[in-house]
Amino acid sequence: MSEQPERRVSVGAKSPGSGGDYDPEAIPVRDAATVMILSGGDDPHVLMLKRNSRSIFVGDMWVYPGGAVDPDDATQRADETVAGLTDADASYSIGIERGGIAFWVAALRETFEEAGLLLAHHDHPVGVEDPRDLPSGIIDLSPADVAERFSQYRDEVNAGERDFIETVRSEDLLLDGNNVYFIGRWVTPLGSPRRYDTRFFLTAMPDGQVPLADNDEAVEHQWVRPADAIRRNEIGDMVMMTPTIGMLHRFARFGTVADAVAAAGRGTPADDEHVRIRYDNEGPHRIAFPDDPDYKVADGRTETGILRWPLR
Repeated sequence: MSEQPERRVSVGAKSPGSGGDYDPEAIPVRDAATVMILSGGDDPHVLMLKRNSRSIFVGDMWVYPGGAVDPDDATQRADETVAGLTDADASYSIGIERGGIAFWVAALRETFEEAGLLLAHHDHPVGVEDPRDLPSGIIDLSPADVAERFSQYRDEVNAGERDFIETVRSEDLLLDGNNVYFIGRWVTPLGSPRRYDTRFFLTAMPDGQVPLADNDEAVEHQWVRPADAIRRNEIGDMVMMTPTIGMLHRFARFGTVADAVAAAGRGTPADDEHVRIRYDNEGPHRIAFPDDPDYKVADGRTETGILRWPLR
């Protein structure tokens, strides 16, 4: 009997900014969070950032705002600054025993640091007896004085001169835990110079704010239709990692931002789809979802991915 040809497991695009000597087995896996921010109504777009070419991890690649979960994201003070979500509910949602709300804090902090967007709304500060005296909804950063103040805050937070949570509370704000939805989890495969266990979140772009790359970790930002981003990745104009592309493929199946957000909001652990990686495919179609005809013959070990963004 003739031998079957060897099937090569796909590893996906390599970061142009990576390199150097390291022991892959010694790389720790860090917790991380990232956010897909959607806009465009009936013409859905997603906010994407281009990473600095000097970055050790995914340099020169296009990503969603996000980064590692820091110790300060997991404090009691940070927990109390998230409105509409308890740690118990957050932890259950992402499948851990406790401390889940730190992923939401990290996602919202990184969104502020990298993209200049603050998903927070007014609390009821001391001295304000009637809640009607307070603005409602996500904070409006469009007034010139407010924009200037928060731009300065952002610079100071990024420089390590100001604490993010203290900044939020000093403005009598609470982070929005109601409308930021968990939609997936990906673990960086063995071989990368940095590895992350990343939870993906989704939210709609708030009114009265404008994204702006920090010109440090992120050097450019664009609003992109999912189909256009996928096509640009195929021709090498917008290089992305596997999870980024996988989320775009799912996003492309929704006709409106409202539909995409509503689907994210109704997702439960019962909707989790465990993705697989196709053999001998280094392109944007490496990912096989459970409803794909070749799902059973794809590799389920190379890259751990769970998608919770139901189509039904």
